Amino acid sequence: MENKISNKMNNNIYRVLATQFLTAFADNAVLFTAITIIMQQVEPGNWYVPALQASFLVAFVLLAPWVGRLADSRPKPRVLFGANIVKAFGAGLLFLNIEPFIAYAIIGLGAAAYSPAKYGILPEMVGENTLVKANGWIEGSTILAILSGTVIGAALSEHSINIALFTVIALYIISALIALSIRHTVIVGTKMENALSSFHTQMKGLLTTPRARFSTLGVSLFWAAATVLRVLLIAWAPAVLFIYSTTDIAMLTMAVAIGIACGSLLVPRLIPLAYLRRARLAAYAMGIVIILLATVDDIWVARFALFLAGTCGGLFVVPINAALQEIGHKSIGSGGAVAIQNFFENLAMLTATGIYTIVAGIGVDPVITMMWLGALVIIATVIVSWRLPEDTGELFNN
Repeated sequence: MENKISNKMNNNIYRVLATQFLTAFADNAVLFTAITIIMQQVEPGNWYVPALQASFLVAFVLLAPWVGRLADSRPKPRVLFGANIVKAFGAGLLFLNIEPFIAYAIIGLGAAAYSPAKYGILPEMVGENTLVKANGWIEGSTILAILSGTVIGAALSEHSINIALFTVIALYIISALIALSIRHTVIVGTKMENALSSFHTQMKGLLTTPRARFSTLGVSLFWAAATVLRVLLIAWAPAVLFIYSTTDIAMLTMAVAIGIACGSLLVPRLIPLAYLRRARLAAYAMGIVIILLATVDDIWVARFALFLAGTCGGLFVVPINAALQEIGHKSIGSGGAVAIQNFFENLAMLTATGIYTIVAGIGVDPVITMMWLGALVIIATVIVSWRLPEDTGELFNN
């Protein structure tokens, strides 16, 4: 049967990987294209880029009660298809010289619908024993897409804005068509009525268990820190490393992306689901490395530190992602669980980006900001892992 849950990677999983890679590539290429457009048209303050990033996150927070139910009430490949078309439309608005905040917010709307379907489809297609491996491949391919999309998008946009936008739109459309070819028609059956009250009920139910709380808040912590670090590098690199071009700054982020990809691939061996508690150690290490990064002024040392931070981040985020999917799949539905996860992580990213926008706007030294970022990662990890049960070596049931 085509919808039978399998403990092996299959062609449909590889199609999910392909559509995720292409859409993540386009997401990052269009961000740096928008940044290039802004830098060519105006002389932006340090607050403009984090504010642009914040516009992308708004839909994740506002639409969280509905997008998870959308993913669970329809075949997820069709949701992936529609979300990519919305993203292509948002990218097309940049052709028309629409304000980048608006265009990028529409791309964020598509991304908000895309994410619950992308992660929610995995536990419906593979068994527990393969879920961490599938997540590792998803995260690894996503980071590879971030890496290549960031660098190629920045280079293309500096050469030609129109070519960059055409490439982005084409990739979204190809990704949409691949998604439509995925043979998976499982529908959980969640209705769209009473979405707000149901979302609140699901949230309370999901967060009652310590492992679900740790997974939800841990993912939020990781992506909040990663988002701030990404936009912080745009201010930190010129001030400390004297790197100014969009392409050179994008190249600097390669070290983080490669590190996350390596960390993601190491997870099945080092942090299986039965040993979830180990993940917090990687988060502590990530915070320490970020603090040390703030003290360096050599480009190769900075790249190595960014690689280590990325590796620790990959080791942290992949197992807690898999744990949350498995818990959600057994309780409220995988799409609903991912939507709740998205609500918290994007609320965290939006809050962190907003705070950084204010900090950058008042002229705080980026070196000081980076030190505080690392320290806050360590403090937040202590808080979110509080009362996390000891590992038993067995897969959990909640």
